[in-house]
Order: sequence, then structure tokens, then C-alpha cells
Amino acid sequence: MTRQNQADMTRVFRALAVEKRQEIVHLLAGRTLCVGALSNLLGISAGAVSQHLRILKDAGLVEPDRRGYFIHYKLTFDARERCRTVLDSLFATKPKSKKGGRKCAVAKQSVKGRKS
Repeated sequence: MTRQNQADMTRVFRALAVEKRQEIVHLLAGRTLCVGALSNLLGISAGAVSQHLRILKDAGLVEPDRRGYFIHYKLTFDARERCRTVLDSLFATKPKSKKGGRKCAVAKQSVKGRKS
């Protein structure tokens, strides 16, 4: 895994680690909402919503959509795929090294030294 991939994975996991951000992603699935609407639906201040949206935006999951004086937020086109890719890369198997795998230290112990 490259450093860039690992950094992306960390940003996405950190963004989704907070329950309110998960709720924001759920609310934005299939529609756009402004900060005021999100604030009312979540029961938190508009400032708190803005901070959560900033973190989700930095993770590449949310993008602004200006409509006159208001800014509505929506999920990015690839938000779902981005989350899937990050999760899949976490469980990706590593290629085996040419030297072979190391054995567990416990397996190397002699059976003679153990008491029954």
C-alpha cells in the first residue's frame, strides 16, 4: 500500500469515526441539504455542522453546491466507491516475500522445554 493510499484510508476512517458525520452522510444520500437544514435535523449548532462538513469534504466524501446565497452540500459522485475502495484495501492480502514468511516465535520453541 502506498503512502497516498494509506493517507486516503486514514482520512476516510477518521471522517466516518464520528456518529454525527455518519448521520450527515446518511442524510445527504440522494439529496442536497444546507447547513441550517442539517443543523435542525441533527439537533446541533450550525457551527458544529460546518466543522463536520469540513472534515467530510477533506476526506473527499462531501462537496458544496452553491445556490444563490446558500451553499447546499451533497455526497461526491464517487463517495460510495471511495469508501468501498478504502475498506477493500484494508483487507487486501500482502504479496509474499521472496525469503519466505517468518515463523511464530512460539512455534520455534522446543517441545522438550515445556512441562505437561
